Amino acid sequence: MHLTLGTRGSALARTQSRQVADAIEASGAARGDEVTVELETITTQGDTSRASLVGLSQTGVFVAALRDHLLEGGCDLVVHSLKDMPVGEHPDLELVSIPVREDVRDALCSRGATLTGLRTGAKVGTGSPRRAAQLRRARPDLEVVDIRGNVDTRLARIDDDLDAVVLAAAGLARLDLSEAVTEFLPVDVMTPAAGQGALAIEIRRDASDELRDLLRALDDADTRAAVTAERAALAVLEAGCSAPVGAYATVTGAALRLHVRALDASGSLQLNEVVTGPVAEATRLGRTAAHALLGRGAARLVTKP
Repeated sequence: MHLTLGTRGSALARTQSRQVADAIEASGAARGDEVTVELETITTQGDTSRASLVGLSQTGVFVAALRDHLLEGGCDLVVHSLKDMPVGEHPDLELVSIPVREDVRDALCSRGATLTGLRTGAKVGTGSPRRAAQLRRARPDLEVVDIRGNVDTRLARIDDDLDAVVLAAAGLARLDLSEAVTEFLPVDVMTPAAGQGALAIEIRRDASDELRDLLRALDDADTRAAVTAERAALAVLEAGCSAPVGAYATVTGAALRLHVRALDASGSLQLNEVVTGPVAEATRLGRTAAHALLGRGAARLVTKP
């Protein structure tokens, strides 16, 4: 079986897509099938625009072009960073597999200073309103700078005009750049984005059962349950990439624990909700946590005035 996998052109996207392709080929070999996976690079609006992500279409800016190419039959499957995907189901596409999640944490990269050790008024770069709000809450004196660009471009700014940048630990690990990390930020300081660290494999709903079965072998049940709860909360809060909302679930045996955090842009106001329950009720737990936050006024924090 020869498959074409659609991917964004960034170094990180191609690296994580190649990792998925290798896993698919290995899964096929374990079943006694010869499977080859070829990467096809697709340019997205998020790759070509130099505007702030906050000024773009927010949720799905890196996803739409990949999905269009898949629907047109240009490739057999696509790989997304799950945190970039819209939370609603696509009528013609299936999220067939979510492999084992990487490190969910955010990472501070600096010249050596930790978050608490940064100088007063230090400039810290991030393109994420969620990270920005939590940075301001932890260190109100910091100057948070909105940045764009690939991982190497962002890291280079530490030696240029910034004191530090905050990036996803998973992306740095996949690029073998973990040595650039000064501090892995604890999840109680920097609650991750829903789905952070996870990848998503998407196919057309009319794909063959042979392809579906091959890809489902890569699905990790615990990861899927955790991100299902996180994304269910995000859907109720109607919070996309522009909202300072974090959601992080863990699975222990048959139990799931979900922490959802909503902040205002300044980080001065914060609401937290923690729920626990059966893994089988991941969607309900996510919705329960989000409705509890809405009942406490979260809509005023996550909605732009």
